[in-house]
Amino acid sequence: MSLYHEASAVLSQPASEGGGSLKSRIYGKKDLKSPPAQLYALALETCKWSGLLKEVIEASGILQLERKLTPVLSLLLVHDFLLSKGGIALPQSHGLRASIERHKARLNSEFTRARLRRKLASVEALRAQVEAESRTGPVHPRWIRINTLKTTLRDQLETTFAGFEAVSSVRDILAGAERAICLDPNVPDLVALSPGTDFTKTDAYRSGAIILQDKASCFPALLLDPASLDGGDVVDSCAAPGNKTTHLAALVSGSSSSSSSSGGDGAAGNPPRPRKIFAFEKDKARAATLERMVQLAGADHLVRVGGGQDFLKVDPKSDAYRGVRALLLDPSCSGSGIVGRDEMPELHLPDLAGAAAAAATDNRKRKRTDDSTAKPEAGVLVDDDGEPVAVSSGPELRARIDALAAFQLGLVLHALSFPAAERVVYSTCSVHARENEEVVLAALRSDVARRRGWRVRRRAEQVPGMRDWPVRGDVGACGGDEAVAGACIRTYKDDGRGVMGFFVVAFVRDV
Repeated sequence: MSLYHEASAVLSQPASEGGGSLKSRIYGKKDLKSPPAQLYALALETCKWSGLLKEVIEASGILQLERKLTPVLSLLLVHDFLLSKGGIALPQSHGLRASIERHKARLNSEFTRARLRRKLASVEALRAQVEAESRTGPVHPRWIRINTLKTTLRDQLETTFAGFEAVSSVRDILAGAERAICLDPNVPDLVALSPGTDFTKTDAYRSGAIILQDKASCFPALLLDPASLDGGDVVDSCAAPGNKTTHLAALVSGSSSSSSSSGGDGAAGNPPRPRKIFAFEKDKARAATLERMVQLAGADHLVRVGGGQDFLKVDPKSDAYRGVRALLLDPSCSGSGIVGRDEMPELHLPDLAGAAAAAATDNRKRKRTDDSTAKPEAGVLVDDDGEPVAVSSGPELRARIDALAAFQLGLVLHALSFPAAERVVYSTCSVHARENEEVVLAALRSDVARRRGWRVRRRAEQVPGMRDWPVRGDVGACGGDEAVAGACIRTYKDDGRGVMGFFVVAFVRDV
């Protein structure tokens, strides 16, 4: 199969048959004949240019003259014919190449007319316009957490971010400010920067001094607030890849040397026992990633990685965990709030002639899904590795989310049973109430919660950055309980705050 047939198959793939973001469609395939990077570049660039190429193809009439061409194939081939330095990447005698090149005079003429209609003097100016138009979709800032285990915010402002101009709000970045930086008002040591700079090539990133982490992903550790507890160990139940684990380590590091655990190790005559963070990851490959992240961040003196250990199989009453006072739970979920999970670049398809045109398209720009008006995220799920899991129907989606919610509730109830536990934070990157508020209500009604006196940590009790966050839980999904809804924190992607969709809540027990 040629590069162009593979690209056509990717762009034509319905969401119900494994569609997702363009990158996941390509890099998730195991049987590609073409290099994935080349395939991705062709598909992405064709989508960018498809509005103009649609005009050229329709005006030239080649779809009516070349019956072997489909609308998607014609876009891909004409893109390379007109815009690629090497032209169409097929032998000169290949039928697909010939189907385009025998109309080269007409195609070049229509391409020039399309440029002149835009009042642009050169192809270079046209390229600049197309690139600018391709960036007019939702802009997401680059969130970076300063790893205080290795550096300080001040040091990074004077070095890594020295060339960036300070702005007062993330909305300035969303509005298109270039090389701008904003100190986040909710999460200490977190900054938002203009997208486009590759920080993975900086010394700070390579040394673990800065960590690329979405703002919402920083909420769980901050809401848990382990440093305010008088000692005690911490559990991260589903820890890989390690961003939240290392954030926990940064938060507890300032108090770890002076606090004793609840297990009595700091009794009279004995020095206080250093605090520990138990990080569980049942998948050994992901646990290896977690180990590397912890070491790079300089958190290995605090974190004990349980590689291959399933948190649900851990005995809460074991001596090893008698000092655990705080637990962070961020389990597998539908992933419906993740930025970019459902994003496909827009593809403008050229019309066929007559009745065929009416059947094939409604002449409106649309994404290549099985339903151009559907919201792709409604049917997007991800597995433990963050890979898309396709569902083909509404009932299948509901069944999958119900199964996830049952697993999530089991995890919460297990955490609530740790004898010395005083705080438990539960979070998901899902927008579904079934995985969020409904899990919270079920946990509060459970025997273990009632027996041990667990309740939600009210908004007024939360750390300032979390207390001040304006978007709270869904009152309706909380059965009308405004106090429970107020304790829950939500974020929504593309709402002007520059974050992904997220949910987090804290349970506390008065002891």
